[in-house]
Amino acid sequence: MQARMANPGLSVPGAFDALQALATAAGHGGLPQATAELVHLRASQINGCSVCVHMHARDLKKAGESDERIWAVAAWRDAPFFTDAERAALALTEAVTRLSDRADPVPDEIFDEAAKHFEESALASLILHITLINIWNRLNATTRQVAGAW
Repeated sequence: MQARMANPGLSVPGAFDALQALATAAGHGGLPQATAELVHLRASQINGCSVCVHMHARDLKKAGESDERIWAVAAWRDAPFFTDAERAALALTEAVTRLSDRADPVPDEIFDEAAKHFEESALASLILHITLINIWNRLNATTRQVAGAW
């Protein structure tokens, strides 16, 4: 496999710094790092971004997550390995990642469930993490970046 071109997030001057600044800011909201990584993995699975699926599964493993949790992210609704807060974050991730799949892209019940588990700063951080991983997924998928090549 070969990429179509260099990743614009890495090749356009200033783009990587801007994306990194957003990632740093998102990290200050109080969202647990494990939740952020689960969100990154789930959005990447939905978007078919092999670079990010590989990277975030590896990062979860390095952080001490069990194989069962990593393998079950795609089937989180039916797996017993996730907390209620993580389930709320994963549901919000799916809604935000699939905005065009329903008339009400992010239904109140999904948003309210996330808000029940995360204080406003952590919820804001969660939304930023979801948004940011979707940016990276779209950059990588569009340019056909190769998993493991970075």
